[in-house]
Amino acid sequence: MMDPVHAMRPGLLQLNALPPLSLYVHLPWCIKKCPYCDFNSHEFRAGADPVSTQEAYINALFADLEASLPLIWGRSIQTVFLGGGTPSLFSPEAIDRLISGIRARVRLAPDAEVTMEANPGTFEKDRFKAFHQAGITRLSIGVQSFDNAHLKALGRVHDREQALAAVTEAAQVFDTFNLDLMYALPGQTLAGLTQDIQTALAFAPPHISIYHLTIEPNTVFAKFPPTLPEDDLAYEMMDRITELTASAGLDRYEVSAYAKPGHQCAHNLNYWQFGDYLGIGAGAHSKLSFAHRVLRQVRYREPALYMQQAMKGEPVTQSTEVSRQELPFEFMLNALRLRGGFALADYVDRTGLAMTSIQQGLQEAEKLGLIGRDLHQVWPTEKGFDFLSDLQALFLSEAD
Repeated sequence: MMDPVHAMRPGLLQLNALPPLSLYVHLPWCIKKCPYCDFNSHEFRAGADPVSTQEAYINALFADLEASLPLIWGRSIQTVFLGGGTPSLFSPEAIDRLISGIRARVRLAPDAEVTMEANPGTFEKDRFKAFHQAGITRLSIGVQSFDNAHLKALGRVHDREQALAAVTEAAQVFDTFNLDLMYALPGQTLAGLTQDIQTALAFAPPHISIYHLTIEPNTVFAKFPPTLPEDDLAYEMMDRITELTASAGLDRYEVSAYAKPGHQCAHNLNYWQFGDYLGIGAGAHSKLSFAHRVLRQVRYREPALYMQQAMKGEPVTQSTEVSRQELPFEFMLNALRLRGGFALADYVDRTGLAMTSIQQGLQEAEKLGLIGRDLHQVWPTEKGFDFLSDLQALFLSEAD
């Protein structure tokens, strides 16, 4: 782990102020690995004792957090996100211990958003209520689809009835929650997609995330690719999603995220606005800013090795500075996902670079009709949203 004195030494960047700081906690186990999933998730071993495994892992998380404290000293945590894997595999008692331990070790903002990912396949009555009592303020439920045939094709461990029961309880218990859905699924029709979205909207969710199914390397789907809808049909599906969510009062504030006013995901917004985040847990990534540099870290990926290293106070396997050349693209990769774009002043504050470092890319993007801008703000146009990868690529290797 980089020592804070080393991180604070003079450098080529000049950050006027540090951005907001979030905490990401990775809980790596799931019941069964989905064939499309390329996240660092591991099937829970048959015969392993869940109580002792969860206790040992949480001890490792606390050791990891304590080893990281010198790098974030004096900064308050604005949001916490428990991701996975399937965090809802952990018992409410374990989550209570985890949240309490985090509060004891860092300065958590009084109104901090604390999100946990949950899977309907781990749902049982009153479980979500217990998570809420443990300190979770926002639940993100991995529904993916309400259609049993699609759920089976995606390798999900839950069915339609479990999904409906889980969302029903979440809506009763949480003031704000998210439904994760996917589209352009194997064999999916426009009518089937419409039915899925309408079922989700019937719960009046404050937030929905909707992702296009993509085939990622090193997944089961990469080895045995399913037949997916043609691009033209996928575009039609996207148009239908936009139309249905808008009519339900959900604003598409990010490429894949739709929210009612006041229900945007604060944690993800901090990522997209190029804020800082400390990631603890197996395979977790961090991005931390200092006066003259931006640092990225990666934790050991395999859970047993991570726990062993964390207990020694050495959870980090990789620590690198983001170069001046990489910063414009890294910033744009995130900020241009937001419909509102970014303030020019935030670019300067969060990269430590001058506006001249992105001037050429902005001119080219404007000429192509991919962005709009004024003296203070830059934002993607509808065309820019449709061709987001092309827009982001204009900012590769821009800095001196």
